[in-house]
Amino acid sequence: MGLIADLFGLIFGNRRNALRETVEVFRENAEAGAARSHEMQTAALSQLAAEFQYGGNSRFDRFMDAVNRLPRPMLALGTLALLVSALSDPVWFAARMQGLALVPEPLWWLLGVIVSFYFGARHQVKSQEFQKGLAASLAQVPQVAGNIAALERLRADSPAAAVAGTSAATRTEPAAKEDNPALNAWKSRRG
Repeated sequence: MGLIADLFGLIFGNRRNALRETVEVFRENAEAGAARSHEMQTAALSQLAAEFQYGGNSRFDRFMDAVNRLPRPMLALGTLALLVSALSDPVWFAARMQGLALVPEPLWWLLGVIVSFYFGARHQVKSQEFQKGLAASLAQVPQVAGNIAALERLRADSPAAAVAGTSAATRTEPAAKEDNPALNAWKSRRG
């Protein structure tokens, strides 16, 4: 009995698991890896949350946030103002456009890149939100189709619309002819 205990103690260790420790040299312990991953993700989310807290922002930070919100409305309103000025005073507008004709081409390229990056990032975010909403809408298609089919069965001109009853069979099948002996006798006498 002592030999077996010593053999198990050699393989598994006396309060340690030598087999597990040897395997962990070649393969990560999944439970310990998940715990490390959870700690890293929690730290990253804490850092992100601390970065976006507005409680301790300075006046400068609030001012810069306000400035970051200005380009889109300014470009839209500026374009409308140019349109109004072209309609109200064409000579003044033509003189300003002649001034724009003197702007060198590399400056136009730079302006195009800046505007493209600014609006391109926003466009990408909005298109991803649109695709997410579209996927949610498409997921509801089977339910909507079922509801429409149920509503179509309730029309007055559908088969079995006037048949009383609540079973599904009476609603989907046309009204069956009833076997009435008196009616059959009357029809046979007339016919």
